[in-house]
Amino acid sequence: MIKSIDHILISVKSIEESCGHYEKILGIKPTWRGKHPDLGTENALFPLDNLYLELIAGTSEGFLADKVNDHIEQNGESIFGIALEVEKIEKVLESDNFTNFKDIKVIEGEGININTGAKRKWKNIMLPEKSTRGVFTLLIEHTSGILPKYESFGSDQIERLDHIVINSNDPDGLIELYRDTYGIRLALDQFVEKWGGRMLFFRTNQTTIEAIGIKNEDDEPIDKAWGLAWTTKDIKKTHARLLSEGVEISDVKNGRKPNTLVATIKSHTCNIPTLLIEHLK
Repeated sequence: MIKSIDHILISVKSIEESCGHYEKILGIKPTWRGKHPDLGTENALFPLDNLYLELIAGTSEGFLADKVNDHIEQNGESIFGIALEVEKIEKVLESDNFTNFKDIKVIEGEGININTGAKRKWKNIMLPEKSTRGVFTLLIEHTSGILPKYESFGSDQIERLDHIVINSNDPDGLIELYRDTYGIRLALDQFVEKWGGRMLFFRTNQTTIEAIGIKNEDDEPIDKAWGLAWTTKDIKKTHARLLSEGVEISDVKNGRKPNTLVATIKSHTCNIPTLLIEHLK
């Protein structure tokens, strides 16, 4: 049912300020600077090889602006949610997978580029957060308009999202949602003794949802989108570029996964724990 992870949303207070931060981290500029008149939000979109990053801010009155601003009030600037792409969104309403999702409906959406006047349109379903276990999640089908993309990425730029990290206190429930309901492949389910919990990898469109699951039966089941890991072709060149841009970053070291090099980005991330990765050939 789920075709891919379409984009990751980060809630921010100021589009201009956060754009400056992520232009430095990614080494590219957004190709779309838009607004959603019916939702009260503005955004900036950074297209990568496997998905796009959306910075979103509540700037006027609207349903989504209220949610973004409430999220910031409770959590600060941070990962706001995940958008999952589907091919025929109306079929979701007929699917047995989503029978437990109450009061879901297809909504028409429109974004306007504030620089060019160009429009992008889509259909989406905003899933109730109680059913998505606390992570704001929407299903989306793009219907018209084009998000301009980069043809290639330089060796010191970020080319794709490697993985998003979700913390969970109910790993079995997380599997039921992401594998059984969304239909995303569970590639790894491993107990990690030093954490006292499980590491889960769900994979789609060259992107991993990495879940750290530590069971806590006393609390209501809840998940939280926590961190991001970005892939670069040459981590040493990217490391040097980031330092020259004034970004605080740790030294490059061997990653936990064999044949990887990693570094931790410590500033300009909108408070999101952020890892830089190069996969060695």
